[in-house]
Amino acid sequence: MAFGGTTLSGSSQTRQIVLNDTTLRDGEQAPGVAFSTAEKLSIARALAKAGITEIEAGTPAMGHDEVSAIRAIVEAGLAATIIGWCRMKSSDVDAAIDSGVSMVNVSIPSSDVQIAAKLGADRVATLEQVRRVVGYARDNGLDVAVGGEDSSRADVNFLIQLITAAKDAGARRFRVADTLSVLDPDAAFALVAALRAATDLEIEFHGHDDLGLATANTLAAIKAGATHASVTVIGLGERAGNAPLEEVAVALKQLYGCDTGVVLPDLDNVAAVVAAAAVRSVPLNKAIVGEHIFTHESGIHVDGLLKDQRSYQALDPRLFGRSNRFVVGKHSGLAAITALLNELQVSVSAEEGKAILARVRQHAVEHKGGVARETVMAIWREVRERSMLNGM
Repeated sequence: MAFGGTTLSGSSQTRQIVLNDTTLRDGEQAPGVAFSTAEKLSIARALAKAGITEIEAGTPAMGHDEVSAIRAIVEAGLAATIIGWCRMKSSDVDAAIDSGVSMVNVSIPSSDVQIAAKLGADRVATLEQVRRVVGYARDNGLDVAVGGEDSSRADVNFLIQLITAAKDAGARRFRVADTLSVLDPDAAFALVAALRAATDLEIEFHGHDDLGLATANTLAAIKAGATHASVTVIGLGERAGNAPLEEVAVALKQLYGCDTGVVLPDLDNVAAVVAAAAVRSVPLNKAIVGEHIFTHESGIHVDGLLKDQRSYQALDPRLFGRSNRFVVGKHSGLAAITALLNELQVSVSAEEGKAILARVRQHAVEHKGGVARETVMAIWREVRERSMLNGM
């Protein structure tokens, strides 16, 4: 399959890839994270502004406060479908109706171990529950996605039975959840490909990141035929989190030319809004939205970038409204020192440049960090004065 434009084209169909953001539901399930209604609304607005068209806004069955928060998002009139997450229970669907959402994701265990442990039931009873609750949600005017919890440990043939029951009851989508993060990209591709061959329903992939493979597994699932990807901002979520919105959106565009509609320059703002509400810092080296993603110190890299940006950078920072930044430190070379001094409009001889570089490297080691422009200027003055004295 080949990616192109806003669609993913296969031999027999053309599919649009939609990102379903679940920061407000699964993201908030990260230990210690609790969003206020105002914060949920702020995050939802930032997501919609960034081009996200599906927002899983919370779990209505949690009670009045959650229902009110979700309703506030619905009433904000955002250009996005607002979705409520429910267990496969009619009472959960009733709570979702109270929240005003137009779509629900009704989730049910799909692996034998979870069916037995969580439901105390068997496969036959599970299928009947899907038919009953999906039918109930559809009768009440809701669009329905069925979430197969622990799909990655389920029997594939039973998953197909679940999908068939869901479709017959009126569902439009099946969510394949790698709940325990047991897949690798090959396994994710094989699982989704098998399901894709058995149904024309929308297929959404929901990956967890315990093994650091959530983004890779999500991309593999999309290549295998998934039409939707479940993501969270900065990968926020239970345990190690979920597939990060920013990584999936940019990887689809960068690697496959697939535009999901996400406004790339808005990704920094979305990350900042979520991080502030979650009281989590964005790691400096976080892919796409980290402060250091376009920052360089290595002398070899800086020299190459100064000659041709393509030599050491595949991502164009201008796509994100950002620019390259060079840090002077232990690994800097003469090219970086010369470029900085030229920027500061001071001249330097070849010998002075070498002396400044040696002092800069020494300072970086002693202070365990980059060397500020003011410090470089101070070093330049000392080296220049010494050079002038030696020349007298």
